[in-house]
Amino acid sequence: MMEVAEREYQFSDERREIKVSIIMPVYKVENYVAKAIESIQNQTLTDFEFLIVDDGTPDRSGEICDQYAERDPRITVIHKENSGAPSARNIAIDMAKGKYLYFLDSDDWAEPMMLEELYNLAEINHAQLVIAGFYIDTYFKQDQYMTTDYIPADAIYQTKEEFRKDAYKLFDKNMLYPPWNKLFLRQYVLENKLYFPTTFWDDFPFNLSVIKNIEKVAVTSKQYYHFLRARSESETSKYIPRMYEKREEEHGWMQGLYRYWGVNDANSREMIARRYTERLIGCVENVTNPKCTLTKREKYKTIKKMIRNENCRKMLPQVRARSVMMKVMLLPIRMGSAGLSYLEGAVISYVKSRNVRMFAKLKASR
Repeated sequence: MMEVAEREYQFSDERREIKVSIIMPVYKVENYVAKAIESIQNQTLTDFEFLIVDDGTPDRSGEICDQYAERDPRITVIHKENSGAPSARNIAIDMAKGKYLYFLDSDDWAEPMMLEELYNLAEINHAQLVIAGFYIDTYFKQDQYMTTDYIPADAIYQTKEEFRKDAYKLFDKNMLYPPWNKLFLRQYVLENKLYFPTTFWDDFPFNLSVIKNIEKVAVTSKQYYHFLRARSESETSKYIPRMYEKREEEHGWMQGLYRYWGVNDANSREMIARRYTERLIGCVENVTNPKCTLTKREKYKTIKKMIRNENCRKMLPQVRARSVMMKVMLLPIRMGSAGLSYLEGAVISYVKSRNVRMFAKLKASR
């Protein structure tokens, strides 16, 4: 844990303007949360409130947050019984007073210019939503990591039609999935009653609800946020029992969104199809994960059902693989071979568990 900052902060809550409300749920992050908090305290934009929600964490995370709040009046810590990150964020949304909302994960950190530059971009363009690039830092050891860059093209959208036509580019760059690379106009969130659903992987459906009727969006290629893949029990490394069902549900959401938008061009269709098949490979690997409790026979049966699913057979012909590696990875699925798909998933699981560096490089180049 980093040492609590010695600096004292003197602000008058009654007089100061709150430009941004930072919202951060906290649960089992005692080794990370200090850096997350200090990355906000070190922001060049200082007119913010920091709402930290201790979601009934059993470790010292809540105590660490309280220590920072004692020294910085901009920080408010809410302690509640454990009920998940969505409910923690939703409580803070209702408490927030800032013109904009920003959502931070408690095991990540942000560059010092982030809030100021996102705020200025929102103000200049009267944006309801600002989207920025980010970094994924994949750690192999405590002091060894690989950084993957996620960089969108600079863009300003002033109408729904402009944004919807180009949204496939943002999905392709992984810009529309997480909440932490975005600044949200609070008035827009409240007027549209936009809250995080109490479901597994709540970020994606929340963002879909935000962009469903969005008009004014600003996108910057600048990167500010560091998403850390470091914890051994993170969702990127463990077996997830209902991953396939969740991915099918998400695919339905994507198709529903584009039907609502009335967007059906070739680029958008191809993005949806490629997104589906890439995640299907992840679902196959999830079944071959050593922590999966299914028998080998059950695994083959499950994979066979996945790759012969109606959605899969409809999406495959539309996919234009962007790398040789992805073309090869799709071959067993195109062939409808459960055996080869199982073998491929087992290889991916092996690399994922034995060589994190190689897995991160392969994933980034797909």
